[in-house]
Amino acid sequence: MSEFKVLCTICARGGSKGVKNKNIKPINGKPLIAYTIEQAKASGLFEHIVISTDSDDIAGIAQQYGAEVFFKRSDEMASDTAGKLDVIRDVFIKSEKHYAQQFDYLIDLDATAPLRNIADIIESFKQFLKDGNDNLITAMPSRRSPYFNLVEVDVKGGVSLSKNLDESIVRRQDAPKSYDMNASIYIWKREVILNTSSLFLENTGLYVMPEERSIDIDTELDYKFVGFLMENT
Repeated sequence: MSEFKVLCTICARGGSKGVKNKNIKPINGKPLIAYTIEQAKASGLFEHIVISTDSDDIAGIAQQYGAEVFFKRSDEMASDTAGKLDVIRDVFIKSEKHYAQQFDYLIDLDATAPLRNIADIIESFKQFLKDGNDNLITAMPSRRSPYFNLVEVDVKGGVSLSKNLDESIVRRQDAPKSYDMNASIYIWKREVILNTSSLFLENTGLYVMPEERSIDIDTELDYKFVGFLMENT
């Protein structure tokens, strides 16, 4: 167990659009959310692993795998317009009240990123503490560079590179390093999650994960691909 008081949250609403009931859909023999709960438990960092959900089905399955569900997410927080940061702050505040204690840090794990491993959780938190970050996000090296081969179409139909430098780049290797957020692990200091509304701050840390552990399930194709990887690695 960590010497700090660290709360783990897993936010999983029932109304997923891309993959129906994806948070509890079976994948390689277990409900999707089970992988994240088991990783959180095995990390040894948390006394409490709290689920924020509007779904009784998700709540029941999460509890079977050892997570805690002491409230049902409100309709407002479960709507399509609710921001992720607002939902995470909501469960953090409710958890401090419910357990009658303050947590030093919050680690939110996304249920749709089951390919992370236990070391990713532990090492990202170690890096966060070592670097003294206010918050931390995880990402993988970008497959497409906004400086080299990622293009945008403007309102008039014009096509251009997403980002430009003063000097043109002729080789992808010469472009600034860029990363794709993988929606896997988010970490905050207590005062930061309670008082800020932006994910990107002056002191935001970045923990880089490999592509094979960075797939976030948003579509049926993602779901099939993750299932294939689980069965064949």
